[in-house]
Amino acid sequence: MTKHARPWRRRRAPPLPMRGHRLIRAALACAGLLAGLLLGLLCCLPATAGDLSRTDVERRFPRPLHVGEKLRDVPAWPLTSELQPDAGPVGYVFESIDLAPIPGFEGTPINLLVAIDADGKFLDVEVLRQHEPVFLGGLGPLPLQDFVRQYQGKSLKQEITVSSIYGNTRAAGGGNRVVLDGVTKATASVRIVNQSVLAASLAVARVRLGFADPGSGAPAAVPKPQPFEAMDLAALVRRGYVQRLSLSNADVEKLFAGSEGAGSDEQALSKPDQLFVEIHVAYLNAPNIGRNLLGDAAWAKFRSYLADERPAFWIATRGRYALVDEAFVPGTPPPRLALVQSELPIELRDANRDYARLPALGELSSALILTAPAHAGLDPGRPMEFRFSVSRARGMILLVVTQKHISLRYAPPAELFDYPPRPLPEWLQAWQGRLPDLLVIGAALLLLGAALLRPRWIALKPRRLFWFRSGFLAFTLAYIGWYAQGQLSIVQITGAVKSLVAGAGLKSFLYDPVSLLLIAFTLLSLVIWGRGTFCGWLCPFGALQEFVAQLAGALHLPQWRMPPRLARLLARGRYALLALLVGAAALAPAAAGRMVEIEPFKTAITVGFQRELPFLLWAGGLLLAGAFVYKFFCRFVCPLGAALTLGGRLRRWNWLPRIEACGQPCQKCRNTCRYEAILPGGAIDYDECFECLDCVGIYHDIRRCGPQRLQAARGKPIDFRRRRENP
Repeated sequence: MTKHARPWRRRRAPPLPMRGHRLIRAALACAGLLAGLLLGLLCCLPATAGDLSRTDVERRFPRPLHVGEKLRDVPAWPLTSELQPDAGPVGYVFESIDLAPIPGFEGTPINLLVAIDADGKFLDVEVLRQHEPVFLGGLGPLPLQDFVRQYQGKSLKQEITVSSIYGNTRAAGGGNRVVLDGVTKATASVRIVNQSVLAASLAVARVRLGFADPGSGAPAAVPKPQPFEAMDLAALVRRGYVQRLSLSNADVEKLFAGSEGAGSDEQALSKPDQLFVEIHVAYLNAPNIGRNLLGDAAWAKFRSYLADERPAFWIATRGRYALVDEAFVPGTPPPRLALVQSELPIELRDANRDYARLPALGELSSALILTAPAHAGLDPGRPMEFRFSVSRARGMILLVVTQKHISLRYAPPAELFDYPPRPLPEWLQAWQGRLPDLLVIGAALLLLGAALLRPRWIALKPRRLFWFRSGFLAFTLAYIGWYAQGQLSIVQITGAVKSLVAGAGLKSFLYDPVSLLLIAFTLLSLVIWGRGTFCGWLCPFGALQEFVAQLAGALHLPQWRMPPRLARLLARGRYALLALLVGAAALAPAAAGRMVEIEPFKTAITVGFQRELPFLLWAGGLLLAGAFVYKFFCRFVCPLGAALTLGGRLRRWNWLPRIEACGQPCQKCRNTCRYEAILPGGAIDYDECFECLDCVGIYHDIRRCGPQRLQAARGKPIDFRRRRENP
């Protein structure tokens, strides 16, 4: 530029590779944009399962909470907090019908929106849809809404049950038992609601919450058919089918030592060796257990009662302490007994009905058949804990009640079950679920690598290069970006900094296999080709900008070239922005979470332009700027591009060919390069190169390379082995 040139001057778009293809190029750009946008919008449509979309959930949980995409391993939306962006999910929101579609009183499942925090406490429960007659035309919906509000603040680690007009379960409850107020005339309906809430919440807790046992995510064991063997109770005990625990008065007295209840049981003090209680537990669903304990006729009848495969247990006792007291009402949960597996309580309910007269009790004083809900998530083939509460009272006027627990760990013999294989670790499941995408993207990366290692054939003919590059960029935009959600971002860098500063490591990267594959390929490409491999070929937003530029050229929009000094200043600003973001990630993570919005990638690619107006205006403005200044954001703003440029310094080879005449005097390649990555002296500035391969095609084409055409006219062909080394 001369010293009299204006700071901005109009520049014509470079000519198309071949005359007469301007309309084709415009049509391709329009078709690519429209098809890609359509695909992106379709991919961003909310899931149709349940009643709510992600937008519906976001309205219920406004900022500072953020509702993430629905998870793949369990149908729940993770909740994160803008105040703690790196703390991981602070809770989960889900619809009960997706996890526990338990039929209601009239046969249709009740759908509830449930929110729990990372500790298993209920944040909210909302009725979304119900067809219970009593709450439609009888009592109305308000009593049900009042009922579900009681879950707020309760925990999945507590035993949650519903009070009944048939028994005072509240008075008999243990310290970990929570009894919700039921609804008169709607006992069955609210119990179904309780089962739906607990079953759905337990399903999420077992997969996502840290207090669940690591193996609890495995499919439940299934009782397997075995030849029947007639056995009495003693034989069942010897085989481990029935397991028991015996405690003397002295053993129980030790439980109360140091408490208000110590020494209050005179019989325990006078007869320490006397049997206090002997507890027997057996899993009834196994035929060799249930049939022997109940008898043939009762077993056949009981099997029809267990048609939904709900787990059933036989609990029997002998000794001076009874399993239930006189206030116990059949059909309700026994207040002295709780079942816990993987720290999660599971409600047991009396199911004796016609089986109250159990045969062959012998010395046993009492027995109950108890069932757990079919959707409770209990795994009968793995260890569980039965907790029996023992209470002692002291005082006449001021009554002080002390309660202790007796625990029986019950582990049914493995021979009774078929154990489905345990699932792979969650991150391996993520890779397994994305295997088709990984194969497609992996094949595309191999194709790109081959093209860059041997670029002559692709680049030699302008039309061939145009179609190859346009097709690959369309794949990058539509498939890698909008469909596979593989847009790499500065968020990966700031997220890594935050995780390392917090001491959490980088394990979270394993859960996004598509991004990890692209990161690995990009790191390799930095050593071989430099930063341009990702920025020029694999960035979905960069591809979108390229199509915008093609459309702008087809529409004859004016193109401006920035003055060199301004261009250099803006390019250096990327590094300042990168340093600011990395520093904020280390020192002010919450601020960094907002600052990364300088990137339009989330707006344009991740959510397919489905965002609030300010984000849409920012992304649209950058694309519009790219229509007049070629790939404006990539070259002058992008902090990720700055990081990759620094990484590109690891490049070991100057792989783009040059000859002595490049720049001295020939300026053909420099004038063609829209990235302005070729210096006046002819050398390639790899920090600015996006590897479009235009200069490679010119180099190998004697018809377009002026020095070679001149030498050929003189009968002195160029020695292609003589290449200029680039800085």
